[in-house]
Amino acid sequence: MLFDTHAHYYDRAFDADRDEVLSALPGSGVGLVLCPGCDLPTSREAIALAERYPHVYAAAGVHPEDALNLPENWLTELERLTRHPKVKAIGEIGLDYYWKEVPRDLQKEVFRAQLTLATQLNLPVIVHDREAHGDCLAIVQDFPQVRGVFHCYSGSAEDAKQLIKWGWHLSFTGTITFKNARKAPEVIQAVPLERLMVETDAPYMAPTPYRGKRCDSRYVYRMAETIAEIKGLPVEEVVRITTENGKRLFAIN
Repeated sequence: MLFDTHAHYYDRAFDADRDEVLSALPGSGVGLVLCPGCDLPTSREAIALAERYPHVYAAAGVHPEDALNLPENWLTELERLTRHPKVKAIGEIGLDYYWKEVPRDLQKEVFRAQLTLATQLNLPVIVHDREAHGDCLAIVQDFPQVRGVFHCYSGSAEDAKQLIKWGWHLSFTGTITFKNARKAPEVIQAVPLERLMVETDAPYMAPTPYRGKRCDSRYVYRMAETIAEIKGLPVEEVVRITTENGKRLFAIN
């Protein structure tokens, strides 16, 4: 069974058929899903979904795009949310320099605050890193006790090797199936399978041949197939090991 380690099922794109999609996943070969929040309200929504579906788990966190206008007690509220038994990580957190609206210093402050919380609670984190590789690596290096995953990894093979040395995981979305994918295959080839995971980032970035459609976890098999092709391994082995990696990182029995 596959583990989609990153999917946003509270997104409005699923309003018309959310229950139908989530209920069908175990019968479609997807045994586990982790749904990370992007702010306090969506973190609550992720938890509500995890309460409703046995195969769904949640993460709670503040995305760098949502770092503006946080309430004064945001970190206290985030800590409260992480106490829920189905919350398995702090995320999605990190840095995003593509969006200019949120000052970089504020993004770093919010990122560091959540890494500090992860240290205190001994929870893994889910890192969003967009056009901020150098600063992301520098900041996580300051928190050597924290482990987690760089989701939708888009950095270099050299940076990937460094993250692996520090104990981190990398996960990949449908972008690795695109014909113009260049960097990701090099990274996947360079990184041990025991540190890789698969994800959809649903409803975004549907893989080939579904590109342009709304994405959901039923497409995550394409990422496993692509990793298997790049590494020259049986798909079944990639499915088994990436699922074990996710279960181990997020402490899911």
